[in-house]
Amino acid sequence: MDIQEFVQHFAEQFEETNSSVFAPETRFRELDEWSSFLALSIMAMVGEEYDVALNAAQMRSAQTIQELYDIVSGKLV
Repeated sequence: MDIQEFVQHFAEQFEETNSSVFAPETRFRELDEWSSFLALSIMAMVGEEYDVALNAAQMRSAQTIQELYDIVSGKLV
């Protein structure tokens, strides 16, 4: 898993936001499209793509895509 792949998978969860907006430093909670539903979609994507279970606290603790990536990569064995 690398950060660019993770950013791509992350961006695919959004329907209205242009993919050019997404980068490791993107503060995803500040995007107009962000919602609790998208948080659940991201958590499901992480489970499907990386076989990593994120809990709500971990999701809330991340402010940028990079921070979320760091949480996920830290759980990979």
